[in-house]
Parts: sequence; C-alpha cells; structure tokens
Amino acid sequence: MSLQELEKCPTRKRLITSRVRLLINKPFFGNLITRLPLVDATDFGWCKTAATDAKYIYYNRDFIDKLRDAEVDFLFGHELLHCVYDHLDRRNGRQPLLWNIANDYIVNQTLVEEGVGELITTVKACYDPKYHDMSSEEVYEDLFKQQKEMMKEFSLDDLLDQHLDGQGGDGSEDGEQGQGMPVPGDGNQPGKNGPPKYSEEERKKIKDEFKNAVIQAAQSAGAGNVPKGVARLIKKLTEPKMDWREFLDLQVQSIIKEDYTMMKPSRRGWHIDAILPSMKDADAVEVDCVVDASGSMTNDMLQDVLSEIKGIMTQFDDFKLRVFSFDTEVYGLKEFTPYNIDEIDEYELQGGGGTDFEVVWTYMKENDIEPKKLIFFTDGYPGYGWGDENYCDTLWLIHSYPDKYFEAPFGLTVHYEAQAIAKAA
Repeated sequence: MSLQELEKCPTRKRLITSRVRLLINKPFFGNLITRLPLVDATDFGWCKTAATDAKYIYYNRDFIDKLRDAEVDFLFGHELLHCVYDHLDRRNGRQPLLWNIANDYIVNQTLVEEGVGELITTVKACYDPKYHDMSSEEVYEDLFKQQKEMMKEFSLDDLLDQHLDGQGGDGSEDGEQGQGMPVPGDGNQPGKNGPPKYSEEERKKIKDEFKNAVIQAAQSAGAGNVPKGVARLIKKLTEPKMDWREFLDLQVQSIIKEDYTMMKPSRRGWHIDAILPSMKDADAVEVDCVVDASGSMTNDMLQDVLSEIKGIMTQFDDFKLRVFSFDTEVYGLKEFTPYNIDEIDEYELQGGGGTDFEVVWTYMKENDIEPKKLIFFTDGYPGYGWGDENYCDTLWLIHSYPDKYFEAPFGLTVHYEAQAIAKAA
C-alpha cells in the first residue's frame, strides 16, 4: 500500500504503526504480527471487533478507532497468543462462552505481565491476577463453578475479540457458518463470505506454519524477549523427546530382573510348538496406575493409556496391575491379572470433583499398597501437594497444555500427547 493510500485509511495506518512499535519494543510479538496480513473486515458483517485464524488478522475499523494506540498494541498481542496457545483446538466440547472467557483471562494476564501495550479499558477485557500461572483449563473449571453469574455478566458480543475455529465458526455455540475462502483471483478478500473455513489439511498446514513462525520469531527476538510461558512451549516443541509409550514400556521393564529360566516355559511359544524361556522373576510383575479424575482427563485419554499399559503387561507370563482413580477421594480400585486383563477395556473413569493428590498416598498407606512402580496419570495440577516422594517409585504421565508445562518435583516425568489417541485408532 502506497503512502497516498495509507493517508486515506487512517485506521490501517494506525495498525501498521502499531506493528512497528511492537517490532521495536516487543520484538517477539512484532516479528510474529508482521507475518499475518491485515484484512479490513468492517463491511463483512461477521467481524464486530477483531479476530485471527493464524493466517490473517481481521479487524473492524469502528472498533479499532475506539482504542488508544497502546491498546492497539495489546490487541495484537491478544490475537497472537490465542494462536500460540492453540486455544480453539483445545475446547473439546466445553461451553463456548466460558471457554473463550477463560482463554482471554490467560492471554491478558500474560500481556500485562510482559508489558505489551496497555490493558484495554476502552471496552471490557477479562483480567484477574488470581489466574496467574494457571492454564485455560484450570480457569475454565473455576469459571464453570460460577457460570450463572458469568453468563449474566458476559455475552460473546462483550468479548475483546472473536475466536475463529477455522471451520466457519465464530466461537459461539451455534455460530453462523462461513462460506469458506474465496477462490484465488476472484477479486474477493479473505473472510468476505463469512468466518474463514478451511479443510482439515489446510488447518493443519496453517497450524504448522504458525508453529514454525513462533519458533523463528523467538529466535529473532533473542533470549529474555520471549514470555516465559511461550519459551517453555518452544522448548517443548524443539527439544528431542522420547514418545511416552516407549518411555512407559522401558519403565515397566526396569522393575524386573533381566534373566531367563527354563523352569517356567513362556506361553508365547505354545502356538509354534516350541519351548521358550520365560523371564526369571521372583514375583509377578506388579504395577499400579492411578488416574486423576479432574474434568480435563477424559475416558478417551484413559483408555489410550490403559490400552498401552495392557499391551506392556501382557508381555509377561504373570503380572498384577491395580488401577484406580481419584479426585478428593479414591474410587474404583480394580486388580487385573493375565486371567481378566481384557476387562480393562471396560474400565471407566470415576470422580469429577476437586483435586487432591495427597489422598492417593493416604489411601495406599491405609490399604497396605506398596507399588513397585506407580504410574500417575494427571494434568499436573495437584491441589495441596504432590504426595510422598519417599513412598514408592513414581512415573508421572502428565497431560500438559500449550500454556502450562508441568514437571513433577520428584520421580520421573513424561508428557502425554493427546494426539496419540488418533495415532492409536
């Protein structure tokens, strides 16, 4: 756009000036925002404030004109962090309005702490210091407890921006579906026919490109210029890591003696009429698996993990696997052996209340349960404490989030990747 054209579009000129300010003052955000083309969506009908699909920044001139310059900087940071933290793909059936509000609290908290522009006060913006260092899922659970009051206070129209899902939705429960992107060269602008709609392949490509842009922006900005939460996320993305399934297998294998005997032939050779040695161990292989039953842990995740543990345990001729879940109490203790292991496919998660890791250790001590290996599957939010580090050998299988990356204070930690469900299907 030429200088003459810019003079005719003062709103766009302000947005471009804001990007320059961010490049100078907040290089991570400035580097990232300059990668996303600006689209004036004022006349499209669906964009009342601002929005992004990680490919474009959409804006309404009337909304931008209400904001002070520093608030425009804040708005850009707000849009970017929704994409960085992958908020739209993490909703998983949660109530849309509450989920959007939870995301806004997390994003705005980060921007205030990082001093990106100034918190928007010209219009309502979600901000509360009590949500410091929490994930969107944790904030959502807190909001859910007070949802009646929240619904009275907020509507989707009250939010700072519109949360696009890339499927033609605008973040509402029954959002009007967009008509997709215009055909290249037809003279239309992106989003003109409604909230942008992409195929699964296109969404994945956009997501991967943005992920690479985040890494490059962080490298360009240099150490100390990237928000701590984003730095942890980048570390997670770039560090080589072992798949949680392989790690789980190695950890279970580590509790047995690596020796063989012909005194108790392995059943795995029966179908080929051969006698094979079996693992030599004084007792059955014993593993305990406890599952955090908080709202973010789903039965699909549980079955993914239990299916993997089942596969590992059936490598052995004799084993004992105890499984139970908890919230502020312990539920559903069930013991599996080679004779009933198939029943593990029907095990269901029980609980759903608050979270208190300590009840697990209290329960094991009161019931004389001393695991040789405890696999603790959780989202990493302990409530009152992580438990007794001296009681047993513990492997933490933690389902972390893009905006919150947990490491247990004792034992070994491996991170569960939710997309592994699709791989296993």
